Amino acid sequence: MAEQKNLTVLQLLPALESGGVERGTLEIAHALVEHGHRALVMSAGGRLVAPLVASGAEHFAWPVGAKSFKTLLLVRRLRRFLAEQKVDILHARSRVPAWIAYLAWRGMNPATRPRFVTTVHGMYGVNRYSRIMTRGEAVIAVSDTVRDYIVQNYPGTQPERIRVIHRGVEGRVYPHGWKPDPAWQNTFLAQFPNATGKLILTLPGRITRLKGHEDFIELVARLKRRGLGVHGLIAGGASASKQRYLQKLRYRVRSMGLEADISFTGQRDDLKNILAISSLVLSLSSQPESFGRTTLEALRLGVPTAGYDHGGVGEILRAIYPAGLLPLNRLDESCQRIATLLRLPQPVPAEDFYPLRDMLTRTLALYEQLTSIPHAQGV
Repeated sequence: MAEQKNLTVLQLLPALESGGVERGTLEIAHALVEHGHRALVMSAGGRLVAPLVASGAEHFAWPVGAKSFKTLLLVRRLRRFLAEQKVDILHARSRVPAWIAYLAWRGMNPATRPRFVTTVHGMYGVNRYSRIMTRGEAVIAVSDTVRDYIVQNYPGTQPERIRVIHRGVEGRVYPHGWKPDPAWQNTFLAQFPNATGKLILTLPGRITRLKGHEDFIELVARLKRRGLGVHGLIAGGASASKQRYLQKLRYRVRSMGLEADISFTGQRDDLKNILAISSLVLSLSSQPESFGRTTLEALRLGVPTAGYDHGGVGEILRAIYPAGLLPLNRLDESCQRIATLLRLPQPVPAEDFYPLRDMLTRTLALYEQLTSIPHAQGV
């Protein structure tokens, strides 16, 4: 049996600040290094560069995600980079980087160029710009929901090129029943004293109009009117472009008299701890999520979790915790189901759902399979 070749894999994404795409990039890079491969990541940088480099991967600070015609100037430079670094796998994880990668790759010798992989992390608007995410020789869909989105909206995509590889969670990092130490809890409650002794409802995620913050505020108000002692945590930061929307949310909380009942935590590096002390974690996105990684993390910790029954979140809840399924656009019924979960919480099964090792193993196996197939045969 031939010895497996050590690969050089380049992943491209806009930045390395926070989020599921970014964490997945780090996890794949770490797994590549552990298996003796060379892991390269290209992005504009961010706070996750340090742990990436600490894992043994290499980072190249290029503005590959900038939505500007000037970004096209990177195409020729990237083509040279791919040849000089002897890249075997070119893996694009976002639309602008995918265009730059594809244009560079297309201009290389088909017999010797890297294999081109894309991961569809979201249900993007259906248009020519987004179609680039289906142009990989292999197209990774992060859930069955995303696979269905690709098949329905981009029927020209050959089904055999689509590989469903669910995102995963490391069970040792998110063990069932885990709680943060008392010192952390005391510090956190000193920072947010109004949460002390309350049923904590947490809405994790960055501040954007699509994440359901307005529904969350309304639900907290309705639950209080039902006599439930709840405190809402909006756990996520707002980018510079979302500051106005954040102020709108703060004004809404004040105008409804909920300042003592809802706290904005801002961007946190201890979200796992916040999830673990929550009575209920919510996912209220108005648009379907491609996967719902935070929903899975909360469930793996054994924390009851509820979310609108669509997209990847609905897919996860149906598999693990169907009691948490909420009807979209029916706030009264959702409020009733949440109240029931708070009064009579149903235990979350302690099983190894969506393990990280499966995601890593299947992704690396795909890389190895692609490089073992002669270019003329395709995928």
